[in-house]
Amino acid sequence: MKNISLDISKAAQFLSEGAVKAFEPQVKAAQEALEAGTCPGNDFLGWLHLPSSITSEFLDEVQATADLLRANCDAVVVAGIGGSYLGAKAVIEALSNSFAWLVADKSNPVILFAGNNIGEDYLSELTEYLKGKKFGVINISKSGTTTETALTFRLLKKQCEEQMGKDMARKVIVAVTDAKRGAARTCADKEGYKSFVIPDNVGGRFSVLTPVGLLPIACAGFDIKELVAGAAEMEKACGKDVAFDENPAAQYAAVRNGLYQAGKKIEIMVNYQPKLHFMSEWWKQLYGESEGKDKKGIFPASCDFTTDLHSMGQWIQDGERTIFETVISVEQPNRKLLFPNDEENLDGLNFLAGKRVDEVNKMAELGTRLAHVDGGVPNIRISVPVLNAYYIGQLIYFFEVACGISGNVLGVNPFNQPGVEAYKKNMFALLDKPGYEADSKAIKERLAKEA
Repeated sequence: MKNISLDISKAAQFLSEGAVKAFEPQVKAAQEALEAGTCPGNDFLGWLHLPSSITSEFLDEVQATADLLRANCDAVVVAGIGGSYLGAKAVIEALSNSFAWLVADKSNPVILFAGNNIGEDYLSELTEYLKGKKFGVINISKSGTTTETALTFRLLKKQCEEQMGKDMARKVIVAVTDAKRGAARTCADKEGYKSFVIPDNVGGRFSVLTPVGLLPIACAGFDIKELVAGAAEMEKACGKDVAFDENPAAQYAAVRNGLYQAGKKIEIMVNYQPKLHFMSEWWKQLYGESEGKDKKGIFPASCDFTTDLHSMGQWIQDGERTIFETVISVEQPNRKLLFPNDEENLDGLNFLAGKRVDEVNKMAELGTRLAHVDGGVPNIRISVPVLNAYYIGQLIYFFEVACGISGNVLGVNPFNQPGVEAYKKNMFALLDKPGYEADSKAIKERLAKEA
């Protein structure tokens, strides 16, 4: 099987000759620091060799739990936020039928995501939907006190116990949490829930190949062994001893840092397959939270083409030249649909009759790429042979290791997120949370002055 591949030629042409190659020493040093554990944030490097270290026995344990939920639930709610849901959501959306919620597929439970917002309408409508249904909950939280997730889990735990009885609820509520401490761990031990551990050395945005992502993906009916196998293959392809010119993660890290230094401050992740929308959302968190520090970092944005060509296309083509694109291109669709002939030909499209719809999509992709390059937008292209668990696994690991390298080249700690705590402090102060009395007083005085 061939791997996903990278083409940086239409991006490197916007840099001086040899500019990408000039990053080789920095990239090599960054990758060696990751391997040696000498880089900033080195206590969060557990993801680096995770794919090759996952055993079949562990995957069997995850699958057995997923099978229990699948056998007893019409729906499974994944309660988590940020890295605790985006990776699973990205993989499930990429591999699912686009109209899964309308397809009567009794072999798979509906996978729902909650705990990622505080929308009262959303949560009320969720609990209304679950009324009368057999449902399970995967509660994903290291601490168990993250506001969005904890609030949602409290609601779902109560409803699950009321509808299914406490004994069955104990079987269909699963905790993915810390090994020893935190509210979620205490609750799991007290209630007797099946639990899986979030490794201490794996941060949330790098956790999709831990039970954080693997359990929901298995519940959705997808092959987690193939997902991990693809990631393990990409771990080899991006290893520190792979030559710079042949290492896709090293090349991606180098060219994007070169473009950043040349004034390209925004990277737009583009796909031509609607199923990859949430892959872009996962990628945005991975890179935004990893690199956006110390007043530095490329701003990660995303577009779904050709849809967004009818909304953002004008700006991308002719707007401020501070952007570059990374296009995920799927070589072969999983289904086949031919463009039909029409006798009246009112739309003038009979010249496409007999062609596959994907051929039209591919020409739209190529035509857009040519136009954007001509318009001054550097283009990176990632080719994925087909959308399946194996290649999604490759894509996940590729982006993770490239992110670790790129953040180190940029000169930031790619594995912390100090800026995420600022809003929480203000929110807790405004809600008069115990322990925040001084902050409460200060923020209320500030608001009174600004009124």
